[in-house]
Amino acid sequence: MTQVNVNMKLRLPPVKAFRRALAISLLIGVAVPASAQLDTTVNRLNISYTDYLAKVGKNNLGYIAQQFNLGIAEAGIEMAKVFPDPQINYGAYDIGQQRLGLGYGFSTGIGTTLELGGKRRARINLAQSQSELMKTILQNYFRNLRADATNVFLQALMQENIFKVKISSYQSMKKLATSDSIRLKLGSIMEIDARQTDVEARSMLNEAFQSEADWKAAMLQLGMMMGKQRFDTLFDAKGGFFKFDREFILSDLITNAENQRADLLVALRTKEVSQRSLELAKANRVIDLGISMGVSSTTVVTNFVAPTPSFSTVSGGVSIPLRLSNKYTGDLKAAEYTIQQSEVLYQQVELQIQTDVTTAFFNYLQGRKQVKQFNTGLLEEAKRVFDGKVYSYQRGNTSLLEVLNAQRTYNDVRQSYYLTLFNYAVELVELERASGIWDIDF
Repeated sequence: MTQVNVNMKLRLPPVKAFRRALAISLLIGVAVPASAQLDTTVNRLNISYTDYLAKVGKNNLGYIAQQFNLGIAEAGIEMAKVFPDPQINYGAYDIGQQRLGLGYGFSTGIGTTLELGGKRRARINLAQSQSELMKTILQNYFRNLRADATNVFLQALMQENIFKVKISSYQSMKKLATSDSIRLKLGSIMEIDARQTDVEARSMLNEAFQSEADWKAAMLQLGMMMGKQRFDTLFDAKGGFFKFDREFILSDLITNAENQRADLLVALRTKEVSQRSLELAKANRVIDLGISMGVSSTTVVTNFVAPTPSFSTVSGGVSIPLRLSNKYTGDLKAAEYTIQQSEVLYQQVELQIQTDVTTAFFNYLQGRKQVKQFNTGLLEEAKRVFDGKVYSYQRGNTSLLEVLNAQRTYNDVRQSYYLTLFNYAVELVELERASGIWDIDF
């Protein structure tokens, strides 16, 4: 390795030679290696937020699976309408034809259970309440799915911007490293400084590679949300962190949430289901009657002692079960406790909604303050500081350490800017999710 005497005086090149070397370094540093770009072997399909959300609502596999629960609940209504099946019996018997000449006998009959106490109506009411509950659960599932899908879309946008920041940082440091390599040959700087800028450029390239992987992973999540996954195709989110400014009144948000939140409706439907279950439990304690009707026929009796012509008899009957088990009221107690439990859970959901809306509201206001902080010129100021440090360094007035510190500060500020915009957008999504409203479009 070449040894450099740090005490030696550096011979400055002529101004024209320096300017020519600097111009060559800038031209060389503009190009970014293909390895620092997003993999071109992977197909990329641009998709807007509106199209994306429409595909999520249509093709998301989890949402489709939840819809089957609604079909199952509606099928339960049909099952509840079923009457008890009747029973038909048929029999034949030998009175003693071969030995006594008394002929043969035949019997047929039909019987069924007569449900009392409104059991069938109670079953239907319970099934209908369960169906309404499933509809509300499905609405609540879509409410959360829509918000989660929006956050995934915003995540993809944020990762794309972070990747661009990493590439831009690498470009800037690569230009500086190329310039330093020429300045080293001209004797303007020491070898240690040229090596340091080259190391920094390589390190930033590695960060860009990792950021590229994070961006790809975010794009894959878009495909999963839409129920479409092709490993040779990535869905590229298109849009920006705009149109997220809203003005809200906290009391109005809480009132709207209490009227519109699907999970509160779920708790309300659950109370109704519990009440219907109690009604069915009471109806099931009423005894059912068994009713039957039959016909018996006997052939001619040829016995010489008591010959008898053939004849038929018609019979009917009622069976009454002895419901000794009715003295045990565990089913009623369980249903009553379920009602009480559902009432407490409903109150808990109400309290949770108020907490969620208030928390999301304060977070949204805090996010707005952070965004305004960047809009006061923080980004521009960090850029001016970095450019000034580079300018001074290239003229020998500033150390490389100061340039690197300015570069890291500028990178941190830019990344924080996009992260803040992302968080601000997510906080609006969470506020509207909590409030039961939705007007997000960007």
